[in-house]
Amino acid sequence: MPQLPAPQYPAEVRTRLETDARQIIDRYPDSRSALLPLLHLVQSEEGYVTRTGMRFCADMLDLTTAEVTAVATFYSMYRRKPSGDYQVGVCTNTLCAVMGGDAIFDELKEHLGVGNGGTTEDGKVTLEHIECNAACDFAPVVMVNWEFFDNQTPESARRLVDDLRAGATVEPTRGAPLCTFKETSRILAGFPDERPGAVEATGGAGPASLVGLRLAKGESPQPRVVHPRGAAPQGGSAAEHLSSHDAPQHTSESDPAHPAGPVSEEGE
Repeated sequence: MPQLPAPQYPAEVRTRLETDARQIIDRYPDSRSALLPLLHLVQSEEGYVTRTGMRFCADMLDLTTAEVTAVATFYSMYRRKPSGDYQVGVCTNTLCAVMGGDAIFDELKEHLGVGNGGTTEDGKVTLEHIECNAACDFAPVVMVNWEFFDNQTPESARRLVDDLRAGATVEPTRGAPLCTFKETSRILAGFPDERPGAVEATGGAGPASLVGLRLAKGESPQPRVVHPRGAAPQGGSAAEHLSSHDAPQHTSESDPAHPAGPVSEEGE
């Protein structure tokens, strides 16, 4: 049977969202271009893109609900069903998988009792596999609400989700402090992150990712991208870091007899 038209938001919610939506639409010469951030906006309201949210976007942009639905179902960043406060994505693409990503994903599925795309009963964690987190030099990588947790192991990933469910403070390896998925969606809609220190804490690419850029600029590369297992970086101290190199998988790449990182100068 055809679905009935989606219900409207309650009046007070719609008034608030319309105010935010107009700010977004005013940034674009063509209002249609505002659809992606508007979808993030409605996702920040309920934690996923509902039929009501898609109807709201269509009304604000003078589009059909079919046009909005086509976009909302194309991008995986828009959730189509209720999901957790924390979206835990495990990279299972080639390099992360070889370095232990598959083992991490299997461990979390068993530990949380959910499958891919499943949400824990307490509504805290949604687990999913991700094709690539674009952080291969820190493999295997887990992301929580798009913030990086680098060099993970099954054990460290399990502790991570336990802390998330317990409400403990969890710090990403780099980047801004962690916030809920609804808060993340509002930031992605284009509204400022007003948490103290959040913008200043945003990190960039890691050293191994920037080797080519430094060489292109004619800069002399540092002698090593990743320091040997158990040693501190030159000029610094060894910080506590839950790393796949601290608890390596039993593979030749992570065997103690094969130190992490290149053994020759960068660029050779």
